[in-house]
Amino acid sequence: MKIKSALEFSHELLSETVNSGDTVVDCTMGNGHDTLFAANLVGPQGTVYGFDIQAQAVENTQALLKANQIPTKNVYLYNISHAKVDEILPYETMISDAIFNLGYLPGGDKTIVTYPETTIAGIKGCLNHLCHNGLVIVVAYYGHPGGEREKNTVLEFGSQLDQKRYSVLKYSFLNQQHFPPILMAIQRID
Repeated sequence: MKIKSALEFSHELLSETVNSGDTVVDCTMGNGHDTLFAANLVGPQGTVYGFDIQAQAVENTQALLKANQIPTKNVYLYNISHAKVDEILPYETMISDAIFNLGYLPGGDKTIVTYPETTIAGIKGCLNHLCHNGLVIVVAYYGHPGGEREKNTVLEFGSQLDQKRYSVLKYSFLNQQHFPPILMAIQRID
């Protein structure tokens, strides 16, 4: 067995906690891979919400879903910050999982990045809708200007969550160079 990368482990966690018919949020669509993965997990009876500040990310995600023949009647893609998750999700909507990939759009403009303030707002918004045993998964890519600060802010936020309500996991490689991604998973346990 090979130890999984942060991205592979994030998909393993989603696979273990998302069921057909669930609602999942992809807070940073990027090139659409997590949106596609979530759509396959929830199936045609489930719902996926996707957020990204870049129009290119929305276009990339739409193209990937179409290429994979994913029905989009229950897939809602927003060209808006993940900080708006709580405003966009219908009030009583409960989500089984949410996923963030922090940093910049792979293959896109590397000056457009995620920021600690909007990411924390997005995480809080997801936690407001998270069902029992649901997960908010954050994969932090931090090898860019401001990335270290965002990673530290997110980890600090997770470390301060009430342990009676949430279990928080940090997953990372210790001996890899070049800023190996770090995964944080928050599970609602109350």
